[in-house]
Amino acid sequence: MADAPRLLMIVGAATPPGRLAAAIAMAAQAAGGDVAVDILNLAETPVEICDGRPLDAYGAATRQAVARIAAAGAVLIGAPVYRASFPGVLKNLLDITPVEALQNKPVGIAAMGGSPHHFLAVDGQLRQVLAWFGALVAPTSVYLTGGDFRDGQLTAEPARNDLAALAQTLITLLQRLDPTSLGPLPLAAKFT
Repeated sequence: MADAPRLLMIVGAATPPGRLAAAIAMAAQAAGGDVAVDILNLAETPVEICDGRPLDAYGAATRQAVARIAAAGAVLIGAPVYRASFPGVLKNLLDITPVEALQNKPVGIAAMGGSPHHFLAVDGQLRQVLAWFGALVAPTSVYLTGGDFRDGQLTAEPARNDLAALAQTLITLLQRLDPTSLGPLPLAAKFT
């Protein structure tokens, strides 16, 4: 599997692994054997605070987290709704990540909130950040609520199917697109 394309799944929360981590683990299983899946859980990965230093001035754990993003062929970002947006630990990691690490890379969004009323909070804001990178964001995302879980596991069949479909969409994009032939550089690459 060393030569298989890599799909990185990010658990974008600082809280101990819980329902979001369980959902991402289920998505990793659903990805199947066509890709190597790597899970980066920000609750278990100490990423330093972005302060403008060049990437090589950060510690090993921070550099490794960014390297995992850069090495991935596609990325699935899971994030809870936190204060009407996505968590600061995820934004911090993205602030440290160079443009080319996500440029022309398929990226999917899986958000989780307390109720269906907040389904666009993470999606809308994270799409803007990913557009800045020039990432190829999947056209639809997945939104999960506490009602989709039983005993900490994602059990609702529609939610499981949606998450599996999103993982398969990323794999399809990864396998079929040539990122070197996709349009002009994002503005972020021109002005940074």
